[in-house]
Amino acid sequence: MGGSSKDKEKKQILLRLSPTLWKEIASWAEEDFRSINGEIEFLLTESVRKRKKPKDLD
Repeated sequence: MGGSSKDKEKKQILLRLSPTLWKEIASWAEEDFRSINGEIEFLLTESVRKRKKPKDLD
């Protein structure tokens, strides 16, 4: 998300996932050489970026 020093202060949250979702994320994390936590953060960051993009008006 940005490069400010406040972004470096990580917040901790409790996240409950189904076993099926956990396995999928764990598989992606392994493919991407990330921890499961790192993969979840990556996926959330990617989702936020996509949502912030202006929508096409076509």
